[in-house]
Amino acid sequence: MPKLVTLYIRQTAIGFVLSGLFVGLLMYFDVANLWHLVTNVSGGWLAGALLFLFNGIVFAGVQFGIAVMAMARDDDADNGRRRREPVRGLAEVLVPIPVPVKDERRMRR
Repeated sequence: MPKLVTLYIRQTAIGFVLSGLFVGLLMYFDVANLWHLVTNVSGGWLAGALLFLFNGIVFAGVQFGIAVMAMARDDDADNGRRRREPVRGLAEVLVPIPVPVKDERRMRR
């Protein structure tokens, strides 16, 4: 199997494990009365399953994104910093430009 597919499957499994841990902690601490919803309400198991599934999809995507971005090669030695332009002399940068102006000021009293 290609390395990228293996990486994707591994990161997806890690994401779903994290989702199970997250949903388990939500149930344990009874956030927003979720424990009561899942255990005492008719069809509450569906809410728990969907919470696990949708969080698993999100966590797996984030986990895979982090893994792929961590694989990036850094070809430059600047570590993401902006490159400086070579310093030029002031004569090259500051060039006066003549601007014609009509003097329309009048003294008013």
